[in-house]
This record gives sequence, structure tokens and C-alpha cells, in this order.
Amino acid sequence: MERRQFGTTRREVSVIGQGTWYIESGDRAGVIAALRLGLDLGMNHIDTAEMYGSGEAEEIVGEAIAGRRDEVFLVSKVLPHNASRAGTILACEGSLARLNTDRLDCYLVHWRGSHPLSETIAAFEQLRREGKILSWGVSNFDLSALEEVRQIAGAGHPACDQVLYNLEQRNIEHGVIPWCEKHGAAVVAYSPFGHCRFPGSRTAGGRVLQEIAAAHNATPREVALRFLVRRPSVFAIPKASNPPHAAENAGAGSFHLTEAEIARIDAAFPLGSSRKLPTL
Repeated sequence: MERRQFGTTRREVSVIGQGTWYIESGDRAGVIAALRLGLDLGMNHIDTAEMYGSGEAEEIVGEAIAGRRDEVFLVSKVLPHNASRAGTILACEGSLARLNTDRLDCYLVHWRGSHPLSETIAAFEQLRREGKILSWGVSNFDLSALEEVRQIAGAGHPACDQVLYNLEQRNIEHGVIPWCEKHGAAVVAYSPFGHCRFPGSRTAGGRVLQEIAAAHNATPREVALRFLVRRPSVFAIPKASNPPHAAENAGAGSFHLTEAEIARIDAAFPLGSSRKLPTL
């Protein structure tokens, strides 16, 4: 599994990680087995949030990583309505309890809310000083919000921006990815297969993915993931609800696409015009 430095954290993190949105909806034993197999296969980045299953996803992750905490780059998120200075501290402590750990490797604000960013960032810095988080970042932030964070916190922040990114939703390539590359922040792609809209084998784009997959003894989904992480700043966090899915996801971290293959995928799934990230 390929690893890269994660933003300004100086931590080596797998290019393909493990997302946990809606994992509480699956078979608990199967999900835990998938997360543990993912770790075995080198996917050391596990992402969760207090929002997911109202904390149940964090509890599942905590069970999955029991006895293996030092192997994991563990990320969670605070909900915007909790992101006041005091509320962020309480939310983080709740996440730590559910995850059964004393620290998060990175802590994010889930999306921009009504609390001033200065309050959230002050809480992040307090948590960092106390050793409860080792770094902090943001999620679903557009360029103006990223600039505001940098103005408040200075160079080296945020550590990452976690954003929607898949073959059919590539808008972040216009501005967010270049900004993050300029300022040393990681980009984390969530929903990298889209929402139940992965290109089928009968579509033109699906056929391109299949042909490239055959050349690498891979699957179309592995090719899609590999395309998304082709730039050194980008990481992806697909979810796996069972061990076979985890193994497939991990496969994307073991090969590289040629320039010609990247060009074919780029043509099959055109970038489109620039527009702002959707407001959550």
C-alpha cells in the first residue's frame, strides 16, 4: 500500500483509507472484520465522525482498532452546531470516549456552520496543546473558507480539506486542490464512487474503466480510486461493509496508471466548468 505525507502533519498515511459513513447500517461483525482487514492490508487511515450513526460509527471503529491504535491515523469530525469553543472541546471528548482512545490524529469541523471559525480553531489549538488531537483540518470548505482559516491560523493550517470527489464530481480540481497543493494541505476524497452512480459496464466511461482495469489485473473501482489519487496531495476514503470490499479498495494502492490511461479517463469523465462546492 502506497503511503504519502499527509499535509503538514509529517505523518505517512495510506493513499487509500477507510471511510465509515453509514457503517452502522451494515452487519457489525462484517464491518469490524472489514476495518481490521483494511489495517492488515495497509489502509491505516480511518475516518469517522460524531454525526455518523449519532456516534455508533465511532463505537464500531473503537472496537475494530482495539489493541491496534498505534497502527491507525485516526480522524473524526465535530458537527458545526457543536463547534463553539466549549462545544468543540466537549464533542472531541465524546468522540475520544466512543473510540476508546486518548487522542485523534486529526480532528475536523464537518462543514461550515454559524459559530465563528476563530472559536473552533481556538478549541482545536487547545485540544492540540492538551494532546487530545495531533492536528486539525476542515471538511467541505470552499476556497473562501480555506482562505479564512489560513488568515486566522496562519501557515501550516488546515492540515486537510475533506471534500466530495469522484469521477463525475471533479469540481475541486478547479480551485480547492490547487489551493491545498500551494499551502501544503492534504485533500481527502469522500464518496469516491459517487452516491449509487458508479459508471456501469454498458456506459462509455464504464467501458474505459474496464479496459484499463484489465491491463492492470484490477477492477474498475480500483482504477477509479487510482485516478482520484493520481496527484500527490490527494487521498481517498472509500467505505467497505465487508472484507471483500476492503480488499478491493486496498488494491488501488498497489499500482499506477500511465499518462495515456489518465488521459483516457480524463476524456471519459470531463472536468466541466468551475462552480462552488455545494453548501451543506
